[in-house]
Amino acid sequence: MYALYFILVVLLCCVMMSKTVANEMKEHIPFYEDICKGIKAGDTCEKLVGYSAVYRVCFGMACFFFIFCLLTLKINSSKGCRAHIHNGFWFFKLLLLGAMCSGAFFIPDQETFLNAWRYVGAVGGFIFIGIQLILLVEFAHKWNKNWTAGTATNKLWYAALALVTLIMYSVATGGLILMAVFYTQKDGCLENKILLGLNGGLCLLISAVAISPCVQNPLDEHGKNVTICVPEFGQDLYRDENLVTGLGTTLLFLCILYSCLTSTTRSSSDALQGRYAAPELEVARCCFCFGPDGEDTEEQQNVKEGPRVIYDEKRGTVYSYSYFHFVFFLASLYVMMTVTSWFNYESANIETFFSGSWSIFWVKMASCWMCVLLYLATLVAPLCCPSRQFSV
Repeated sequence: MYALYFILVVLLCCVMMSKTVANEMKEHIPFYEDICKGIKAGDTCEKLVGYSAVYRVCFGMACFFFIFCLLTLKINSSKGCRAHIHNGFWFFKLLLLGAMCSGAFFIPDQETFLNAWRYVGAVGGFIFIGIQLILLVEFAHKWNKNWTAGTATNKLWYAALALVTLIMYSVATGGLILMAVFYTQKDGCLENKILLGLNGGLCLLISAVAISPCVQNPLDEHGKNVTICVPEFGQDLYRDENLVTGLGTTLLFLCILYSCLTSTTRSSSDALQGRYAAPELEVARCCFCFGPDGEDTEEQQNVKEGPRVIYDEKRGTVYSYSYFHFVFFLASLYVMMTVTSWFNYESANIETFFSGSWSIFWVKMASCWMCVLLYLATLVAPLCCPSRQFSV
């Protein structure tokens, strides 16, 4: 239900950022200008569209999840009063969400509010990206640890590891080659060449560090350039702009929703706090995110007795309610910044969302470098602090 609320607000934000929808409304809604003046939204309802409207709506959604984050702090059982508030009253929550999103349009001194909220959104968006990158690095270590544990009893796990490693490096190398072919020219595109070379070099660096003996031992123990730098695929690929925008936007926000839901499991929360299972308890399996025999891991197991499901709450609720809402709070800020093209907000609209902007480019590039640094830190940490135990 919370995911459904999130999707509804995201769809509303996309509509608000669409010039096509705004034009269609002007043409097909009778007395459109009179209605806009009647609700004091401007002559053509300009206060209800564009980046400022998205900021206000996302402010309401972020406040909604933040309030529930505070309300659900320190809940250890799904039987308490506050837990019932988290798990029910869906109609009233929908009314509250709608009221908070609408109320944001009546905040006084809108210019100051929008300027301040933009920076709050940027900070929250970067924190959301950081959490996803930490979990991505943790996922890679967890995968390696689980399959390596299987080599003690079955050497075929070495072959599986080698095959997956080969596939991953092939995809990375192929991607670099394709970008070099399509996004650089013989004369010009210097920035593209530098960044491709830098990222390729970083991949080689962390690969060399990962296999170096000194790391393996601790881990075992514990201007005016006018050159066109984009591919010319022809007009057929971009013939239906609305279709491309719709499919691309849907895929993007499904990924965001998936990130929210997977980030709020107890295992993800434990990983962010540095709590991991003992290596000797690892049982190698292809679907290592789940327990043996296709069941969830211990903290997610349940005993089914007819229609009843009894969840394991020995260490608290099946997932942290407060952390769940906090991740959706950050996701609200990330969506706000993404839909409005981060700091290129004034010229942003959903139809040109996938045309790219320098703000989006540098956010992606910074995320890439941050991921490399996080992985590198997990490799060299045992060397820098040999007295501490590091396990993933």
